[in-house]
Amino acid sequence: MPCLTFNYLGQFDGSFTEADGALFVPSSEAAGDELDANAPLANQLALNGQVYGGELNLGWTFSREMFNEATIQGLADDYALELQALIAHCCQTGNHGVTPSDFPLARLSQAQLDGLPLAPQSIEDLYPLSPMQQGMLFHAVYEETTGDYINQIRLDVEGLDPERFHQAWQAAVDAHDILRTRFVWQGELETPVQVVSKHTQMPYSLHDLRIHPQRDQALQTLADTERQNLSLSASTLLRLVIARIDDNRHHLIYTNHHILMDGWSNSQLLGEVLQRYSGQFNAAHSGRYRDYIAWLQRQDTAASEAFWTPALHALDEPTRLAQTVAKPSAADNVQGYGDHFQVLDADQTLRLGEFARASKVTVNTLVQAAWLLLLQRYTGKNTVAFGATVAGRPADLPGVEQQIGLFINTLPVIASPRAEQSLNSWLQAVQAQNLALREFEHTALFDIQRWAGQGGEALFDNILVFENYPISQALEQGAPQGLRFGPVASLEQTNYPLTLLVSLDTQLSVHMSYQRASFASATVAQLAAHLQHLLSQMIDAGERCLGELVLLDETEQQQVLLDWNRADEGFAQDLCIHQLIDRQVAAQPDALAVTFASQQLTYAELDSRANQLAHKLIELGVGPEVRVGVAMQRSDSLLVALLAVLKAGGAYVPLDPDYPVDRVAYMLEDSRALVLLTEQVVAATLNVAAQTQVLLMDRIEPQLADYPRIAPVTCVTPDNLAYVIYTSGSTGKPKGVAIAHRNVLALIDWSQSVYSRDDIQGVLASTSVCFDLSVWELFVTLANGGSLIIARNAMELPQLSARDQVRLINSVPSAISALQSAGQIPPGVRIINLAGEPLKQSLVDALYGQPTVAHVYDLYGPSEDTTYSTWTRREAGGMANIGRPLKHTASYLLDADLQPVPLGVSAELYLAGAGITRGYLGRPGMTAEKYVPNPFASNGERLYRTGDLTRYQADGVLEYRGRIDHQVKIRGFRIELGEIEARLLEQPAVREVTVLAQEALGSQQLVAYVVAPQLDLTAADDQQSLRDELKARLRESLPEFMVPAHLLFLASLPLTPNGKLDRKALPTVETSNLQVRYVAPQSEREQQVAAIWQHVLQIERVGLLDNFFELGGHSLLAVNVVSRLQLELGLKLTPQLIFQHPVLTDFVSSLATAGEQVDTLKLSKLDALLDEMEEA
Repeated sequence: MPCLTFNYLGQFDGSFTEADGALFVPSSEAAGDELDANAPLANQLALNGQVYGGELNLGWTFSREMFNEATIQGLADDYALELQALIAHCCQTGNHGVTPSDFPLARLSQAQLDGLPLAPQSIEDLYPLSPMQQGMLFHAVYEETTGDYINQIRLDVEGLDPERFHQAWQAAVDAHDILRTRFVWQGELETPVQVVSKHTQMPYSLHDLRIHPQRDQALQTLADTERQNLSLSASTLLRLVIARIDDNRHHLIYTNHHILMDGWSNSQLLGEVLQRYSGQFNAAHSGRYRDYIAWLQRQDTAASEAFWTPALHALDEPTRLAQTVAKPSAADNVQGYGDHFQVLDADQTLRLGEFARASKVTVNTLVQAAWLLLLQRYTGKNTVAFGATVAGRPADLPGVEQQIGLFINTLPVIASPRAEQSLNSWLQAVQAQNLALREFEHTALFDIQRWAGQGGEALFDNILVFENYPISQALEQGAPQGLRFGPVASLEQTNYPLTLLVSLDTQLSVHMSYQRASFASATVAQLAAHLQHLLSQMIDAGERCLGELVLLDETEQQQVLLDWNRADEGFAQDLCIHQLIDRQVAAQPDALAVTFASQQLTYAELDSRANQLAHKLIELGVGPEVRVGVAMQRSDSLLVALLAVLKAGGAYVPLDPDYPVDRVAYMLEDSRALVLLTEQVVAATLNVAAQTQVLLMDRIEPQLADYPRIAPVTCVTPDNLAYVIYTSGSTGKPKGVAIAHRNVLALIDWSQSVYSRDDIQGVLASTSVCFDLSVWELFVTLANGGSLIIARNAMELPQLSARDQVRLINSVPSAISALQSAGQIPPGVRIINLAGEPLKQSLVDALYGQPTVAHVYDLYGPSEDTTYSTWTRREAGGMANIGRPLKHTASYLLDADLQPVPLGVSAELYLAGAGITRGYLGRPGMTAEKYVPNPFASNGERLYRTGDLTRYQADGVLEYRGRIDHQVKIRGFRIELGEIEARLLEQPAVREVTVLAQEALGSQQLVAYVVAPQLDLTAADDQQSLRDELKARLRESLPEFMVPAHLLFLASLPLTPNGKLDRKALPTVETSNLQVRYVAPQSEREQQVAAIWQHVLQIERVGLLDNFFELGGHSLLAVNVVSRLQLELGLKLTPQLIFQHPVLTDFVSSLATAGEQVDTLKLSKLDALLDEMEEA
């Protein structure tokens, strides 16, 4: 049994603090005997010790039967001497050291502690970073020069004593651990740590600018200098500059890094400094920041994941506001950050507060609810998210409200507002969500992003901060007598493209800080105005539903619904298509109407032949609403057949002879064609139902001579069917669009206002009659007195005998591009109409390079709106756009609730007007889905949903953005393929491109098919070089997950007979020998980097083709990789390099130019510096 009891009771300083108002504190006087002198002792000798008041007290208890008092006194004296010797040894240079037990929160090894670039005797404490601090450190390292999270406050003050003010600041720094904190992430550290120094001097400078000739510029220079080079590893991250600008007036510049403290703490700190300045500060123990870190370590991560996962399931994709609005123009300043301020006046603010109280929600909830609605309307997504900054101070942490530090956190607010939802229920839902997350508001954002299954991508690009304790209020309330503060100018900058700083006083103020590279100033002003408009409507909403809250004010609605739309002047609607052509026959019977090969027909000859065939068709039962199939090779007889069907009162159904037999049979059956007009060579390939009567045009010609040459009399009206054009259907079967005569009359009338009679003399008719461009070529030309030159297709133009008579070409961009590249556009061409595909500006410029081309028209429109809906004359050197609606057409850009969207926001294009067709033949359900009532008209007209994404440019011109259903999902991301295609088409080497998602090696991968005319398809090295270049360019504007895994180069894209892309004919990835496989690292550098990736990612194997982020990497791990590369390989890099080159082989290749090799001399100097610090 031991004879000695050693009982060290620990530190009592943190438990009893008189300054903290403790009810009981230890007495400095002797307490007397604790036991009766005759009571038995627990042991023969006992030593009890504790630290209180900064002193170690030791008490010795002993048995007088066993020891003499002198013996125990000698033992105590010797023990004290040994302790003093130990202290003296530890205080000697070179004998300082720390152990992991000194800093239990950090959980570091001895080797990691020894590797810190700090003198051990200078360290007071050391612990990990909070989640918010980790995020800020990453962005500070990733973007070293942006100034993100470096905050600065500037203001004038009268009556200041600078030295006393400096002393007050220094006293505050001495009192708070967090203000003496630096950050270390290099070396052997697995995760960054923050180090509290025992002593540090706050950087301070005093300047006299009273007689400076350019004082404002000098002050700005001082402020800029303070923001520069604020390294997180510096001993203190606060700076103070005082400039004397008048005899009794000074200008203060206070700079600090946000990683130290949040806005609430900043206000508290300024209040404390003012109290110290006035000598009225009463110190109160409020805990240390380490207490918060310890609290974080005790939290249950599994519980947080269980809370967040259900909410994240509703978010299909990140909310990226910057990608939904128009980018800044080349003329805009895209450097740095901009600011916009939106202020609600006092009356509006008062009413907003009253409405919030009546609704039993906070004003913060109102602003968040309005912002969520705005995000939904702008992005067009059902579920949206933004980042909300929460206080983050745990209620169960004693004294946390008075602590200074960074407690805030940014968390996603995810919601799916519904149009039918009442405003009150919507507000309660947002408030309830805010209340529910309070228990889990400490959760790290990078964990939430990981649980979201979005590949670690940010869930939002905008955050909302509701400031509830402004700096100006702290200065006003804490100002000592004799000090008068001027207006406060604050500079706060986050890494997010858009930050909303909302403050509430007598007026609600919204400060929008934005990256100029992501948002144009006009766009931000529009966002702010729409937010205010929504808030204003909420005040007066009553029991209205969310769908009744509109984004656009009356002026904006007038602009997009009326000013930028049709001015319908009316047109002759009492005639049919063929009757308009009859007028031209009567006016100019001998004028040339059609040329085909060596055959020419005048208007009279064309009319005569068509009339004779029409009489025959009537004889077979053709009349109004009766469909007639037409399957003929392109010739003048084809035109005669189409016109004859119209003259007979029927409707033609064009059938391409090259279509598969089953497809033609289906179209004949679906259209219930009574008659089929065809030719012997074509008929031999067709499978025609028995009920369909077949007329062979090349055999019936002699029989028609006996029929009248004059037009038959029918009861057909403009409302009757003129033709049915079949388009591809989502069900796999084509669907027939039913077009009436009246629809085409509107197209003809518009064309008369754009094209003169001279313009349409020599129109190339080369488009398949199964494609609605042919309607313009044939009937608009003839109805307006022009002449046609028929070709089998546009590629035949160079061989046409009448090529020199062609004045106008109406085609698709891909066809005209091929002609232009081959130098085969005839010298007489003056006008080129292009439709059916996006028109690249480079092609426009090349066409205007032709000597005679005077006009290049970009025409857009679906068959459902009769060929063309919008048009524009494209300019050389201009910007891509599809112009404005035709004069009898209206265009609307609407969201899912049929509400107009703002300027610059992409939305589905809806069309209305005289060109809107009946719908889909025999498919009422599909017709009802695509043709919807027009909410902006009272005449019962319908809107057609195009499925095309467009947006308004500043002048009301429409810009085509792609298909709304042209989406794929890759690794959880929904991607608009049109955006990738648009970025590739911007590259000079690319002429044509299409991007698809293909199943490859068990997963969906993006594949880009590229036509690059100057590329030698037999040169593998050239292909790889261009492939690398294009990927690099894509990474400049697109996130990594939108960069195609494979780029395949083709001589041309395969096309269907009507000139559209034939996706089925594209080669698969498997046949291109580009399959992803494991490739082992070969070189020493590749093996070294792979080993580091394996260690950081905690996986067994990393190959040359592996992607860092696909293996589970994220921003913080990227910092770890960079630190290890510097430590182990002597390479000084930034984490940005991994984002630029996430594939191992690309990353290693980039090290040759991006990495700065740390030479032996530098390393030796670093070692010497570390030794010096340890000896200090």
